[in-house]
Amino acid sequence: MLKKLFLALFIVAAVACSANPRVNLEEGAGVLKPNAKQEIIAKDLVNLLEKAHYKKVPFNDSLSSVVFDRLLSGLDPSKNYFLQSDIDSFESYRKVLLNDLRSGDLSAMFQVFNVYRKRFNERLNYAVNQVDSDFDFSKDESFDYDREKLGWFEDEEEANESWRKRVKYDLLKLRLSSTGKEDEEAKNRKTLKERYGNLISQEKTSNSFDAFEMMMNAFTGAIDPHTNYFTPEGAQAFNESMSRSFEGIGAQLMMDNEVVRVMRVVPGGPAFRDKSLKQDDRIIAVAQGDEEFVDVIGWRLGNVVSKIKGPKGTTVRLKVIPAGEELTATPKVISLIRDKIVDEEQSARKEIKEIKGDDGKTYKIGVIKVPGFYLNFKEMQAGNPDYKSTTRDVKRILDTLKQEEVDGVLMDLRANGGGSLIEAVELTGLFIKSGPVVQVRDPNNRVEVNRDDDETISWEGPLGVMIDRFSASASEIFAAAIQDYGRGVILGTQSYGKGTVQSAVAMDQFISRADRLLLSARTKSDSNIDESMPQGAPTFGQINFTTFKFYRVNGSSTQHKGVTPDIEFPMIYTADKFGESSEKAALPWDHIKSSTYNQYADLVAINQTLKDRHDERMKTSAEYKYLLEDIELFRKREGETSITLQEDKLKEERDEQDIRNRARVNARRKLRGLPEIKKGEPLPRSENDFIQEESLNVMADFISAKQES
Repeated sequence: MLKKLFLALFIVAAVACSANPRVNLEEGAGVLKPNAKQEIIAKDLVNLLEKAHYKKVPFNDSLSSVVFDRLLSGLDPSKNYFLQSDIDSFESYRKVLLNDLRSGDLSAMFQVFNVYRKRFNERLNYAVNQVDSDFDFSKDESFDYDREKLGWFEDEEEANESWRKRVKYDLLKLRLSSTGKEDEEAKNRKTLKERYGNLISQEKTSNSFDAFEMMMNAFTGAIDPHTNYFTPEGAQAFNESMSRSFEGIGAQLMMDNEVVRVMRVVPGGPAFRDKSLKQDDRIIAVAQGDEEFVDVIGWRLGNVVSKIKGPKGTTVRLKVIPAGEELTATPKVISLIRDKIVDEEQSARKEIKEIKGDDGKTYKIGVIKVPGFYLNFKEMQAGNPDYKSTTRDVKRILDTLKQEEVDGVLMDLRANGGGSLIEAVELTGLFIKSGPVVQVRDPNNRVEVNRDDDETISWEGPLGVMIDRFSASASEIFAAAIQDYGRGVILGTQSYGKGTVQSAVAMDQFISRADRLLLSARTKSDSNIDESMPQGAPTFGQINFTTFKFYRVNGSSTQHKGVTPDIEFPMIYTADKFGESSEKAALPWDHIKSSTYNQYADLVAINQTLKDRHDERMKTSAEYKYLLEDIELFRKREGETSITLQEDKLKEERDEQDIRNRARVNARRKLRGLPEIKKGEPLPRSENDFIQEESLNVMADFISAKQES
């Protein structure tokens, strides 16, 4: 899955970009060239990261080889465009790319980019011409839609055969989602031609700055997955996203084999409130209000985002293939009203749950959902007494929960990707008297201990913390501290494993006076340098690079390993598919000396008791059985790379999947005494939260055990 995350990092997406080598490239026929500014940035960026990056990786032939491979996989991750002869002609660049960058020579990288551009246009033009072919949909053949682990095309003939099947597959998907009207076949072919035409048009808009950003990130990502370069335009877009204020539907998106996938639904946004759009759903078409849908398969991520975002109060409609279903499934139509998304203001919120324990008692448990570690630093600095922060919001909630006499508190940090380090420390302080919370080590191995020195405690009672694979960074710091102090029980799945911190720095401050003078002189004669850029954007772009590493108070890094829950639930994503451990260039796990701290309790014995009771419940839990089956099916589908092109067979598979999905929904509804969803009726999404329900059962056991001790 992380091949997808690599592409998603760049708002100026590389999905529809291109490249060119010793293939016949005609001057002026869309051939892109580097300019003087880019050459200077490349040289100084290599110099900066070699000296200042936390990871002291040798800048040698081995790293150059990784950069080379990342450049190819970044451009053509599913091996749909390059020929083996192209790759062979690039091979002489493998061990010289890094030295080229060091000297500001971008010619080899642009050569690769331009060959890709040529192949991209060849393949798409071939696809357009294939759309009107007389396809035999009764023929038993299959299409390899994910070629990542296959070899490059041996020749044009193999490439054309693969693309013939792709066109047939794309047309078949449209046929299966059609209503059966006579004129729909012609309409489907017209839609497909427009889709491919849009891809060609978008590719033509790519410029040397798009290419340069992608190339620099092939280099930075070879050092560390969280180190990224942004052009001035990319920097502005990134910083706007980090300001957590925009208008749209509230969803983070990523590319997945030329289809936009929902990576995260932002808490508090229109999509979150509507509850129809879910993580891992795929968006295949977008419509403005009552206008016709526009097919967005194959579009650049940035262009799809622009189509979905819009002024507050306006309506956008999405055609969505639900998570876990084949792209041939009938799409759902979701209508959302755009709103202002101020992620910083998506406050922590509470609900009170009553749960009957195995001891027969009913316990009141306050569940606090923490969507992120937010802090309005600007307002705090200005002295605004009402500035927003996670800790302030949670403290108010805890005060309310104490008044409502809850027996325990369950902190829900699932899908919390982190945020402010300050807030991670401050939030921990609400549950401990005082002491170290996290250790931070710099590139020179100097360790600083971040402490909570406020001796007041907002909640001293039983505490639980829920995490999952999407809980990262600040979430892991908080959960780890609660676990190390023996302050509470951790529930869920292994967290993401991001134990590093990045600094965002404008490249302007690293460009020497000599380089600026050289650039000034060359600018006068280089028409390829476009000096127009967003107001306030850094002239030479921005670099976000890793500068520190986090460690728990017990000395263990959260890098790779993350936080392992005391009560573990099955994980949908395996560690090698999603999380820090799926990144080849990620920093390693290690440990340092433990801080001096006092545990509140040794929970080893209690946790074992909680686990035994949890395991006993799971033996007879229908929901747990369904969860395991769903995970097995999800992983099976994740491993599939080809699909049948026989229409009857594909339709049968789709119908069987629909029957399975409906049966599973109805089985779960029956457990809750809800009426059955009949055939033809739309299926509701995620009516229950089994992980939270069982976590509440564990909390009831925990409260009971604490009361007995």
